[in-house]
Amino acid sequence: RLLGFELRDLTRWHRFVRLLHRPTDPAALGAFRAAFGLLMALDVPQERGMALLDRRFLDGLEVCRFPLLPALRPLPLDGMYLLYAVMMLGALGMMLGCWYRLSCVAFLCPYWYVLLLDKTSWNNHSYLYGLLAFQLTFMGADRYGSVDGLFRPQKRNAHVPLWNYTLLRAQIFLVYFIAGLKKLDMDWVSGYSMGSLARHWLFAPFRLVLSEQSTSLLVVHGGGLLLDLSAGFLLLLDATRPIALVFVTYFHCMNSQLFSIGESSVCTQNSPRAPLKHPQGPQNTSRDPKTPPKHPWNTPRDPKTLGVLYGHMGKCWGGTGISHPFLVLPPHTQGYNNWTNGLYGYSWDMMVHSRFHQHVKITYRDGLTGDVGYLKPGVFTQSRRWKDHADMLKQYATCLSQLLPRYNISEPHIYFDIWVSINDRFQQRLVDPRVDVVRAPWSPWRRTPWVLPLLLELSPWRQRLQELESSLDGHTDVVFIADFPGLHLENFVSEDLGNTSLRVLRGEVLVELVEQHRN
Repeated sequence: RLLGFELRDLTRWHRFVRLLHRPTDPAALGAFRAAFGLLMALDVPQERGMALLDRRFLDGLEVCRFPLLPALRPLPLDGMYLLYAVMMLGALGMMLGCWYRLSCVAFLCPYWYVLLLDKTSWNNHSYLYGLLAFQLTFMGADRYGSVDGLFRPQKRNAHVPLWNYTLLRAQIFLVYFIAGLKKLDMDWVSGYSMGSLARHWLFAPFRLVLSEQSTSLLVVHGGGLLLDLSAGFLLLLDATRPIALVFVTYFHCMNSQLFSIGESSVCTQNSPRAPLKHPQGPQNTSRDPKTPPKHPWNTPRDPKTLGVLYGHMGKCWGGTGISHPFLVLPPHTQGYNNWTNGLYGYSWDMMVHSRFHQHVKITYRDGLTGDVGYLKPGVFTQSRRWKDHADMLKQYATCLSQLLPRYNISEPHIYFDIWVSINDRFQQRLVDPRVDVVRAPWSPWRRTPWVLPLLLELSPWRQRLQELESSLDGHTDVVFIADFPGLHLENFVSEDLGNTSLRVLRGEVLVELVEQHRN
């Protein structure tokens, strides 16, 4: 009974159905509902951005947005305030268990609308909040410690079926396990994903016995991989759950200090506790103790009873089914694949790949006069994440082509030249700078042809690059770049840099000194 049930309960369908509808104590589920509602109430003004609505959605504001669906548009500012107020009231209603189902819907609908309205705001936990709220809508989480229970005695402390807990357990298990699978990426295993994280003061005790490089490889990367792969399993087992809770709590407390990711660390830290505790049977009942309760599993062959059970089972599988599109989305939407697969956040690659941008240039050309000019990177936007995703670059270029005619630039052509290093590789171009992105093809179902491939064959050079950089003195800056044949890079070198040199590690380059008119 390590999992809280007998294996024979899984050998027959009707036994499995009865197992999922076994009555359990609602206390843990009610505590989870209250904690989740409280954290979502704190999340609305913070990570959802209610405190910044006037800056983000001011009427008449010239800004490029990045919705998942092109048809999505923000409401007027007053409408956005009303929408956020409904979402806040829904979160508070969930916390108190007041008009519970209505409160869940009041939170859920605005949440998904706001989330899908701006892809640049996604983190790898953002959709998790929406999934948990969706699942709680179908559960009996208001049967303990709720306002509804005060006015409806028949609901107060009534048991909940086991599938309420099973669904939450499965969702939390997926969070850890899929994160662990993503960390099997060779860059993570080799210690290149979070190379500088070991310098943080949190890892100072480990650096007393290990070098910084060993701390990064063994503690940051090795420890993170081991915890994510094992946490889901350890939290499911009654015998290992107390130990797992200690390590999981420590892990998320560290994350709260390492990263600014809103309520994620707090919510994920608390979410395994209540639903993963072993649920007991109902403790409070109004029935005569001499009369045995009539539970659904007492008549397993009754077609009417099984029909009711299967109806409830539909809710269970419907809740888990909603997570399926998010998990399988990256392989089937090639247009969202760049150097990493899938949409930001949905891809689960947030912490596996670190990027450093060396150079970003936006060039426009007037379609009628041929005049060429340059735009400040990020103009008309409120985010920096558009630089790494082809779908957002396409949306940004389309938006610029609609805004620039207001500034006497007719039929503008937009070109991006983006240099980025991923996980300590060479700096290289992400997209072809010769392609007009406004008129370039893009589809969510096909590979984007103007995204340049990541030069994986140069990945083994990273060790040598680190050695070359460490051999320099602390006053010398160095940049390692790799480029494709036929392309060129314009770079301004200030006169204040007295000694600037260029070293070719492999291949051939042509250097043109414009002011001296020589190559």
